[in-house]
Amino acid sequence: MNKQIIAIGGGGFGRNPGEGIIEKYILNQSNTKNPNICFIPTATGDNEAYKNNYYATFTKLDCNPVHLDFFKRTPDLEDLINEQDVIFVGGGNTKSMLAVWKEWSLDLILHEAYKNGVVMSGVSAGAICWFEQGITDSWSEDLKVMDCLGFVKGACCPHYDEEPQRKPSLKTFLSKKVLKSCYAVDGGCALHIQDEKEYRSIAFSKNKKSFHVELKNNKVVENSFPVKEIY
Repeated sequence: MNKQIIAIGGGGFGRNPGEGIIEKYILNQSNTKNPNICFIPTATGDNEAYKNNYYATFTKLDCNPVHLDFFKRTPDLEDLINEQDVIFVGGGNTKSMLAVWKEWSLDLILHEAYKNGVVMSGVSAGAICWFEQGITDSWSEDLKVMDCLGFVKGACCPHYDEEPQRKPSLKTFLSKKVLKSCYAVDGGCALHIQDEKEYRSIAFSKNKKSFHVELKNNKVVENSFPVKEIY
């Protein structure tokens, strides 16, 4: 099975409902006519406005959109996830999201779906969750590194060009050897990983990239991935 992660650094329907550029790209990766997609907005506590933006976007595309709530009555998770071709995880508080998922064993269900070819995608918290580690603003103070699901190796930093604390924080984590290296994704861009070995940037805004970042001789080295422009 073709295993795919599409990790968005920032943007998409949460900011621009109805635009549908990166969303259409994600749906197309399922290679399914009218794919089933499930939005998981746990990181915002199942925020209603976020769900409205999701439906405002995906109902205009060729797909069958549904969502998963944890803070109302929750459906049979295996049945729901196994019906999907695409999963989209929203942004918000990564630590709280993963705590809820693990309580319900959703992490295990999603991992099986990933291995069976379901496209895993998301933005911000929904981007970093798939990696071994992520740089998160789940705490109110400084950015921190936290353990995530580990579907793919390495660490991930979203909002790389959007938030001023991201680049200096990443340099600090590298210099203190908290991280050996990190994938960093600009807003308006997604990092598309196929079979845990093919990496490319999907730019849905101008001049946006994703990088493999490491520290050499105390200097940050950013190696950018090949870019596919879809805007």
